[in-house]
Amino acid sequence: MGNAKKIKFPTIKFDFATIQFLPTSNLSISTILHYIKDCLKDINLNFMKKLFYLFLALFILSSAVFAQKGIDRQTEKIKEEGNKTTPQRSNGAYLSYDFGKGKTKVREPLANPYRMNARRDVLVGNILDILKEKKLIVNESASRLKDGIVVTEPFVFAKGAVITRNELNRYAILPNSDTSWTRGRYALTIEVKSIDGIKNDVSVTAKVEGRSENGLISEWTTLQSAGAAEDEFLVKLVELITGTVIDAPQDTDQ
Repeated sequence: MGNAKKIKFPTIKFDFATIQFLPTSNLSISTILHYIKDCLKDINLNFMKKLFYLFLALFILSSAVFAQKGIDRQTEKIKEEGNKTTPQRSNGAYLSYDFGKGKTKVREPLANPYRMNARRDVLVGNILDILKEKKLIVNESASRLKDGIVVTEPFVFAKGAVITRNELNRYAILPNSDTSWTRGRYALTIEVKSIDGIKNDVSVTAKVEGRSENGLISEWTTLQSAGAAEDEFLVKLVELITGTVIDAPQDTDQ
């Protein structure tokens, strides 16, 4: 053992330590391990501290990045889940409202005008009954009941800046602006056109208006109808005439 020859290895120098490279052959495992142990003893302590802090900083940084990615994925998942049950209007059609199994409503707007098998005078009478139920006042001067034309006074369906925008967005197509809407109203024009002695076409037109305020000035603006007010009235009329419930819950799960 005492006469064992020392093995010389090539070296490369860094700022705080000298690291020797091992040859790749003619060495036993125990010799290699013993050599590595001696090398570690020779490495400067300051270099080890700096190396430790470097790895610590990299670990913290990588943890923060992965945590942020996790939050982003969770946020995206919440948005996707929310979009599944959020009702949206597309090309005049009403998408489904998911209230759970057996309570999902899926329905397209009724045809407008809508053809009905009833006499004109009967239809006009039913129209007046529905307007009274919905608390819409008939404009006597503008209406011609004998001709099958019924016009209502403007009906205010929303008051206050908190809810008016959402309600207006339901009944009208709002322009892309930051307008402060404080009230919403609509007036209906209902016309019954005879096809023959029994069949009649009933058409409903809604004039939707929104009231906006800008400082001391407030004004009513006519908006494009989204078809919701017309469809609501036609549903009531069809249900009253036919006895069929249009908006009954339907089970869409097969």
